[in-house]
Amino acid sequence: MSSAPLIDPFGRRVRDLRISVTDRCNFRCDYCMPAEGMKWLPRDQVLTFEEIARVAAVCVGRFGFEGIRITGGEPTVRAHLPVLVGMLAELRTAEGQPVDLAMTTNGATLALLAEDLRRAGLRRLNISCDSLREDRFAAMTRRNQLGRVLEGIQAAKAAGYDQLKLNVVTVRGVNDDEAVDFATFGREQGVQPRFIEFMPLDAGGTWDRSKVVPASETVAAIDAVYPLQALPQGSAPAQRYRYRDGRGEVGAIASVTQPFCGSCDRIRLTAEGQLRTCLFSTTEHDLRAVLRDGSDDDRLAGAIAAAVGTKWAGHSIGRSTFVRPLRGMSQIGG
Repeated sequence: MSSAPLIDPFGRRVRDLRISVTDRCNFRCDYCMPAEGMKWLPRDQVLTFEEIARVAAVCVGRFGFEGIRITGGEPTVRAHLPVLVGMLAELRTAEGQPVDLAMTTNGATLALLAEDLRRAGLRRLNISCDSLREDRFAAMTRRNQLGRVLEGIQAAKAAGYDQLKLNVVTVRGVNDDEAVDFATFGREQGVQPRFIEFMPLDAGGTWDRSKVVPASETVAAIDAVYPLQALPQGSAPAQRYRYRDGRGEVGAIASVTQPFCGSCDRIRLTAEGQLRTCLFSTTEHDLRAVLRDGSDDDRLAGAIAAAVGTKWAGHSIGRSTFVRPLRGMSQIGG
């Protein structure tokens, strides 16, 4: 069957699949998970590599998807992850090009896996690191692992990834004074920091607007020290800025203060096979049932298309109509 674009009810072409491979994590970041008490999915409820690859193949082959991002929880705690990467790396776009395959990780075990993942076909990495100060990092993640994350960054650089980005969730009064420090680190290490506004997806439900650091404020702080020039954004979530002296870039994701819902091209597959058309969806679509009841790829493609047919205009954060998702970030997939 030939490829046909998948268009949502608001005319946006969907072409990017985010795949959570596990709900488990070796950190307990306070904006994502509670310190204790998480109930993990039973193993038999988590999609197998073959099931994940089948969904991805339908999205790429039937609907012309161009990008796949592996997420968690923390994806590197899933055993034999390079095997899945190898399966996904075999997918080709309609033009015969490899699919844009990326992964988001906390980096704590990356020193052990960076080369194997690169060899299997992973091309791009985003490493989460919310502070360059040991005490703050330990407080935010509830794990004293900054040294291991920094080792992971070096291992990823040595492995030769095409792009290496640092995801920094900025929280008012916690790490909002480190923007220039991250910019300096990125310029010195040849990596791109991406500053992400704190979103209402924390498991503890403590989010409020006063804790949000507007991306514009972060960018202004960096621009005052290292002058920046804005670049075209397109459908990517990050607004990119290039240093005027040519020493790299930074990115800013203003998902709260300047939502980019109008150009959203993503859907998300949770670890147990629920399809979500938005990070903040309050409904899910069960693909695992379709995968396990003997249905063919036509039925699977139809289920995916039907789900995209329900995709809404935007998340409405800050409005009276906003409804917080029942699940936290670790259970949804970043």
